[in-house]
Amino acid sequence: MTHIDRPFRPRRHRPAGPVARAAAVVCALVLPLAGCGGGSTGPHPGPATKRPAAKAGPVWRTDPGSIAALGDSITVGFDACTVLSDCPEVSWATGTDPKVESLARRLVKNPAAHSWNYARTGALMSELPDQIAAAARRKPELVTVLIGANDACRSDVRAMTPTRTFRADFERSLKKLRRVLPRTQVYVAAVPDLLRLWSEGRKNPMGKQVWKLGICGSMLRDPDDLTRSAERRREKVRDRVMAYNRALARVCRKDALCRFDGSVFDYRFTDRQLSTWDWFHPGMRGQRELAELAFRTITREESRR
Repeated sequence: MTHIDRPFRPRRHRPAGPVARAAAVVCALVLPLAGCGGGSTGPHPGPATKRPAAKAGPVWRTDPGSIAALGDSITVGFDACTVLSDCPEVSWATGTDPKVESLARRLVKNPAAHSWNYARTGALMSELPDQIAAAARRKPELVTVLIGANDACRSDVRAMTPTRTFRADFERSLKKLRRVLPRTQVYVAAVPDLLRLWSEGRKNPMGKQVWKLGICGSMLRDPDDLTRSAERRREKVRDRVMAYNRALARVCRKDALCRFDGSVFDYRFTDRQLSTWDWFHPGMRGQRELAELAFRTITREESRR
């Protein structure tokens, strides 16, 4: 808008109305306390009160000094060394074998004294609170969680853990951890892609024979059945795993010291990363890949998500 100069016209003095007179009286009364208007006779207002600076949130440390591992058979290295046996020395989280280069070996100065494995073969998400209670006594600086495959690997799709129950159990677990370990960092790995496990493992004739013993029937039953009904059954299992992972991510996102790692689901593993005993659990190569994925997420500097 163009500014137009107008000729100066002195205003006529008008007697103050009742509102103006009342304001003047109020101003005169409060002037000694707070000042009024813009006059130079009143006291100058003091400096504005400064608000206290907002407290910085918890900061993720990329070099935790101790680790407690929670979860299921994957984290205790089941079938990675010998048939039907746990092999915690090759665990991706706390293993001591240099061929795996576990998280503990990469991050902790003294892994033997400052890393602990509370995972259990066959564990479901509902058992995570008990594992947290056991780990809390050690007061670890980092807790790793990889659990959920057994909730989807049931005899039949109808026996899979409902997503709502799965999420509630995880929320309960994280709240329990926070009550006793408010500063402990939590790394949460996604549930692996069981459909890819089927597509890769079925390439081995021996693996398919082992699966007939009843391993993960909801996904691996009749591995060569390519009918539409079999495909739908496998799709339901994969959909449930993806729903589990969404639940893990959403709950973890609410916690400033929790990092969810979706790359465990996205990882394009082959039969070379699978156990040669059951073609289901990770072998030593698979354990090493899990350790590498976790290490990248835990040591990431820029963002916690």
